[in-house]
Amino acid sequence: MSMETTAWSQLRTVMTAEPERRPLTRATLRRIAGFARPHRARIIRFVLLGMATALLAVATPVLAGRVVDVIVSGGEEDTVVRLALLIALIAVAEAALGVVSRRLSAVLGEGLILDLRTAVFDHVQRMPVAFFTRTRTGALVSRLNNDVIGAQRAFSNTLSGVVSNIVTLLLTLAVMLTLSWQITLLALALLPVFVLPARRMGHRMARMQHEAATLNAAMGTRMTERFSAPGATLVKLFGRPEEESAQFAARARRVAEIGVRTATAQAAFITALTLVSALALALVYGLGGWFALRGTLDAGAVVALALLLTRLYAPLTALAGARVEVMSALVSFERVFEVLDLRPLIEEKPDARPVPDGPVSVEFDGVRFGYPSADRVSLASLEEVATLDARGGEEVLHGVSFRARPGETIALVGSSGAGKSTIAQLLPRLYDTDGGAVRIGGVDVRDLTAGSLRDTVGMVTQDGHLFHDTIRANLLMARPGADDAALREALDRARLTEVVRSLPDGLETVVGERGYRLSGGERQRMTIARLLLARQRVVILDEATAHLDNTSEAAVQEALGEALAGRTAVVIAHRLSTVRAADRILVVEAGRIVEQGTHDQLLAADGRYAELHRTQFGHRRVEEAA
Repeated sequence: MSMETTAWSQLRTVMTAEPERRPLTRATLRRIAGFARPHRARIIRFVLLGMATALLAVATPVLAGRVVDVIVSGGEEDTVVRLALLIALIAVAEAALGVVSRRLSAVLGEGLILDLRTAVFDHVQRMPVAFFTRTRTGALVSRLNNDVIGAQRAFSNTLSGVVSNIVTLLLTLAVMLTLSWQITLLALALLPVFVLPARRMGHRMARMQHEAATLNAAMGTRMTERFSAPGATLVKLFGRPEEESAQFAARARRVAEIGVRTATAQAAFITALTLVSALALALVYGLGGWFALRGTLDAGAVVALALLLTRLYAPLTALAGARVEVMSALVSFERVFEVLDLRPLIEEKPDARPVPDGPVSVEFDGVRFGYPSADRVSLASLEEVATLDARGGEEVLHGVSFRARPGETIALVGSSGAGKSTIAQLLPRLYDTDGGAVRIGGVDVRDLTAGSLRDTVGMVTQDGHLFHDTIRANLLMARPGADDAALREALDRARLTEVVRSLPDGLETVVGERGYRLSGGERQRMTIARLLLARQRVVILDEATAHLDNTSEAAVQEALGEALAGRTAVVIAHRLSTVRAADRILVVEAGRIVEQGTHDQLLAADGRYAELHRTQFGHRRVEEAA
């Protein structure tokens, strides 16, 4: 490794190092050892390869010096040829070890990344919905990408680098001291001139790098918001393109200015260090040549010392920045563990049992619930705030009780924010109750297995979310093993057959981000088709027909009527016309059920339901509204 390469490596280490400095505990180190344990055989081989490479790196300068000595002393040609062949063999061995070491490094690093990413991903999948409503997606993805890769560096780069550099340094010092202790000490005296500027300039450029990263992140966030379909629509309707362009250009200009300053500082730094290395070589050649001419040092020793000098400065410089690199990698581990230590609020019991077979009832028994506070479900670093919001925990459902018999349809109506969707979210156990119980088939949902609960309860939400994937892939989320016949049947029952036929790629058509290549009604019918394909025994419709026109709504209501036959259903709707046929209607206000009965019974009672009905249909006679 040349001095210029070493300088760049040291500078990059300092610039990209994590500035945070938190004390590391033994528990953290033990957990790191736990992740490393499955890879210990590879780690040992990796370290041994690094040591072997270090031995070969020191051998080459010594042999080169021997060649010079043989030439100067007028030795035999065979000796020179044998030494040259040995140098060539060492070079080949170094190259082979380099390839093997690089492959082993990749296997070790990627294996560790796989373990960490899988652990974090699986853990995040178990987190409650409240976690995702508070967390910034970009910050969470960063843990799976940047921090995991930072943790991986501790094994694939830092560990081997520290071991091989220590071995190289000790061997190089031993050989140089043997050849000339005076030149060795003078070479070491120049080390601070090489290392100290790297640290000082590196920290300075690190600040510029972090500022540029912050500005780039801000630009990225702004572009993501403006380039999404709803964001672009909002800008076109209410935004001012000139101001948007000016604000973006101002941020981009600052990034460009920082880039120029960083490039200039880097060039000056590398030039200065290259000059120092040249002065060091001049010192070796000058002082070594003087000793050689006086007969106190062989000419080959001078050449060997000059070659060994780079082998001395490279590991010394790398080890000087090793602490920064090690701390950066360990902090990345801590940031990963921070997510893994966030305990999910909803966990499956060890003795959980499946949902009973056959049609099942749904029961809410004195349910009390308040959304969890931020400190129970989130991290300040994931929300990108200094302090978590202390609000939360206030009760929003107050003793809700009702029962839906097997095959019965229950409708929830009421004002916005009354608690209807909250009731619906407790049924598939997106949240757990704070008091009372939610039962399916007479069994508390907290006693059921997560898999059987997913297979039993299906839900169509208000936004009709779809992934940026094909129609087929979005449908197969409900039933991965479904064949084309089952897909066509679900699409037909959701009144989407003609829509899919009209698309250029049929089932293979990509629907776009959040399904924005489809109309609002088509997106909603896609989610209903997904529900029909899943064939779950309990169905929750949370404003499932909210985005449909009258024609589509009638078609989908017909399909839903067929799909819900024999199934227990909970339907949430603002439009009262969609719930008149429900077996029972519950009126929810301020987290309580204030009325319940059939459509006709509630109208006759002239209470809150009748008031909502008059608001939607005017002061016409009840018979006309019906």
